[in-house]
Amino acid sequence: MARVSSPAGSTLKERFQSAETYLRNGDWRNAQAVCEVGLQTFSGDPGLTWLLGRCLIGQKKLQRADALTRDLLSMHPDLYRAQELRGDLETVTGDFESARASYNRARDLLPADATAAAEQLSKKQAYLDQQQEATGGALMPEGDSDDLAEAERLKARGAGGEAEAILRRLVRRNPDNAEALRQLATMASEHFQYADAAALLTRAVEASPRFARGWLDLARAYLDLGDYNAALESSERVVALYPEAADAHVVLANSQSQANLHEEAINSYSNALDIAPHHDGAFSGLAHQLKTLGRQDEAIATHRRAIAANPKNAEAYWNLANLKTFRFEDEEVTAMEQLIAQGFDDPEPEAQIHNALGLEYEGRKDYDRAFHHFQACNEARRSQERYDPVATELQVQDMIEVFTPQVLAAGKDIGLDDRSPIFIVGLPRSGSTLLEQILASHSQVEGTHELPDLGRIIHEMNRGRQRDASFPLVARNWSPEQWRSIGERYIASTQKYRSDTPIFIDKNPNNFMYAGLLRMALPNAKVIDARRHPMDSCFGAFKQLFASGQSFSYDLLDVGEYYLLYRELMDHWDEAMPGAVLTMQYEAVVADLEQQVRRLLDYCELPFEEACLEFHNTQRAVRTASSEQVRQPIYSSSVNLWKNYATHLEGLKSTLEPLLAAE
Repeated sequence: MARVSSPAGSTLKERFQSAETYLRNGDWRNAQAVCEVGLQTFSGDPGLTWLLGRCLIGQKKLQRADALTRDLLSMHPDLYRAQELRGDLETVTGDFESARASYNRARDLLPADATAAAEQLSKKQAYLDQQQEATGGALMPEGDSDDLAEAERLKARGAGGEAEAILRRLVRRNPDNAEALRQLATMASEHFQYADAAALLTRAVEASPRFARGWLDLARAYLDLGDYNAALESSERVVALYPEAADAHVVLANSQSQANLHEEAINSYSNALDIAPHHDGAFSGLAHQLKTLGRQDEAIATHRRAIAANPKNAEAYWNLANLKTFRFEDEEVTAMEQLIAQGFDDPEPEAQIHNALGLEYEGRKDYDRAFHHFQACNEARRSQERYDPVATELQVQDMIEVFTPQVLAAGKDIGLDDRSPIFIVGLPRSGSTLLEQILASHSQVEGTHELPDLGRIIHEMNRGRQRDASFPLVARNWSPEQWRSIGERYIASTQKYRSDTPIFIDKNPNNFMYAGLLRMALPNAKVIDARRHPMDSCFGAFKQLFASGQSFSYDLLDVGEYYLLYRELMDHWDEAMPGAVLTMQYEAVVADLEQQVRRLLDYCELPFEEACLEFHNTQRAVRTASSEQVRQPIYSSSVNLWKNYATHLEGLKSTLEPLLAAE
C-alpha cells in the first residue's frame, strides 16, 4: 500500500493542494489517501470531500462515490461542485438524463465570474449529447440508464456474468442501444475476443454514427486485431468528432505508429500533449516513436519532460533505462530509490522502477545491487503473469510427435511457394535484433518487427478447442490445401507491414515453436535460429522487463527449463529437416562479423553487400529493446555478462548443466 507523508502540522490548504497535485498527475490512489487522512483532521470539509469523490469516480469505486455524493449534497446543496460531482458519477454509470439535470443545477449555482467552470460544464453537457445520440433517441428508453448503471456496478464487483446478462437483455430490448453494445464489446476484449468486440462496436457506430466513444473503442479493437487501416479510419473519426479530447489524438497516434506512419504519429502525440500537458500515455508514445526513428536525444528529453510533469511516472524511468545505452544522473537514481521507499499500490510501476534501477546499477558495475533490483522487479511482475511450464512441455512434445522426419520430408513441397519471409527465432535477448539489422541493411530485404500474425492465426484456429482437436495434433489430418491456406493467410496478413521490397523479416522469437509448420505451409521461407550462450541467453531474458508476453522469463527456474525445451525442439528440427534452419551463434558473430554475415547471406540466397557489415549506419525504424545497441558498431561487452552475477545464478547453472557440459 502506498504511504503518504502526513505531518501533524499540515494545514487544510496544504492537504488540498497536495491532493490536487496527485490528481493532476493521474495518481488517484495517493490523492485518495491524502484526502482520507485530511478528513480525519478536517472532518466534513467540502473541498476535501469533493476531491475524494473525484478520486473514487476515477477509480470506478462507484458505490462509495454514490454514498459520498449524496452526503455532500445533503450538507451542501448549494455548492455547484457538489452538483457537478453528482453529474460526473451519473455520467459514468450511464444515467445521462440525471447527469444533465445535475449539470444544469450546477450551472445555476455558478458565480457570475466562473467562466472556466462554465466552459467545463458545457463540455460535459456536449459529451452527454453524444451519449444520448448513442442510445438511439432524444431520451434513453425508460429503465435503460438504471440497467447500465447496475451493469457497471456488477462489473466493478467482479460479477461479469451478471453484468453481461443485463447488457444482453438491454440489447434485445433495444438493438440500437450503442452504449450497451459498447460495454458488451469491452467485455469481449477483456476475454481476447477482439473480432467479436469489433463486430459489436461496428453495430454501435452504425446505429449512432456520432458516438465518439464507440469509434474510440472500435479503433482499439482493430489495433488488437492488427487491422491497422481500419484502426486509422476509426481513430480519424474520433478526432473529427471530439478534437478537444487528448485520448482521441492518442488512439490516432497509436494507429499511425502500428501502420509505420511514425512522423504522423509524432504529430498526433504532440497534439495530445498540447491538449493535456500531463498525459502519460502521450509522452510515452511520443518518446517511443522518436526512439524508433533513432532520434535518441529527443526521446530522452521527452521522457524527462514526462517525469517533470509526473514525478511518479515509473514507465518513463523504465523507458529511459530500456534505451540500454542511457545512464541516469545521480539525482534521478535517488528519485527512483525514494519511489521504492514510498511503496506502490500497483505491481506494474513497482516492476518498472526496479528494472530501471537494475539496468542502471549494472551499467555502474554494481552487480549485487543490480541483481537485487532485477529479482524484485520479477517478483512484482510474476504476480501479474500466469505461466504453465507443463503446457509448454506438452506443446513441445506434440510438435515432435506430429512433425516427424517422414511427415516433413513428404510435405516439403505442398505449401505456398513464396520466398519472401525470413523468420528470426530463438529466445528473447539472444541477438535477433542484430541479425535483423544486418539483413535489413541489404537492398533486397526490409525489417518489420516482432510480428504477431503467425501466432494469431494459430490461436484463432485453436480457440475453443480441446488439445486433441487443436494444432498441432489436428494437423495430422490436414490436406495440402489446408497447409497452403496457412501460408496464404500469413502472407496476406503481413502485407500491411511491407513495402515493395521483395523480402521481409519477421523476428518474433516465439516462432521457433512453428518451424515445422513453416516447412509445410511456406517451404521456401528461411528460418534463422538466433542463439547465444545458455547462461547469457537465460539471464538476458530474466533481466528484461517485457511490455507483454514472455511470462516464462520472470523466474530463473522457469527460464532455464524453458531454454532446455527450446533447445530440445531446435535439435529436433535440425534432425528432422537437416539444413532447413540456420543457427547463428551470437558469440561467433561478434568474433568474426564478416565471415558470419557471408554465411547468413549465403543461406538466405542473397548476394553479399558491404552495407550488411556497416549495419549500424542503416537508417530504419527499430522498435525492440535493442534499438540503440544495433545503431552502434559490433561490440563484445555482452558476451559472458552472466559471469558478473555468477554467485546469484547457481540454480540456473544447475538447471542448464546438461547443455553447459556440451558447450
